[in-house]
Amino acid sequence: MASPIIDFLLTRNSAPIPELKEPAPGDAEIATMIAAAARVPDHGRLEPWRFILYRGEARVEIGKQLAALAEEREGPLPEGRRNQELARFSRAPLVIGVVSIPRENPKIPQWEMFLSGGMAAMNLMIAANALGYGTNMISNWYSDVPEGRAILGLAPQERVVGFVHIGSYQGPAPERPRPDPAKLYADYQGPWAG
Repeated sequence: MASPIIDFLLTRNSAPIPELKEPAPGDAEIATMIAAAARVPDHGRLEPWRFILYRGEARVEIGKQLAALAEEREGPLPEGRRNQELARFSRAPLVIGVVSIPRENPKIPQWEMFLSGGMAAMNLMIAANALGYGTNMISNWYSDVPEGRAILGLAPQERVVGFVHIGSYQGPAPERPRPDPAKLYADYQGPWAG
């Protein structure tokens, strides 16, 4: 059974971030990508996620703030490490932050909301790929510290699902070893016996 969707999913790869170049998606394409990202399982219709666009000069300013935060936490940085922090958000022409927003709900656990954010991030990447762009998602150290999340525009209760780097890419993206699907599933064998 031939299916272009299955063929597409079976060949999807992440592109190297430094090789993502201009042009980036325009506003109409971004709106399409976000619309696709929002079409994920969302128990209770809570919309427990949002998206932050990092583009233009904001990417450079964020790099300066992250480098300053790294030095505040670790002391003076070697030049290579400082340059790495400065370029965190400017290596690709567009970075979209996928943010998990915990909602209070007596029936729906927080972990389920976070997983919905992960699905939104994957749909975002697939939509960008379908539009012809390369993508790569990372989180990094600044996602795990309150000061880093604040620099990136997150409220104290919000968490980073990932930062999706997007740009034009002359592919194909490099292949990496993938797990053998036959080892990933089995028929139910009854309750866990230890």
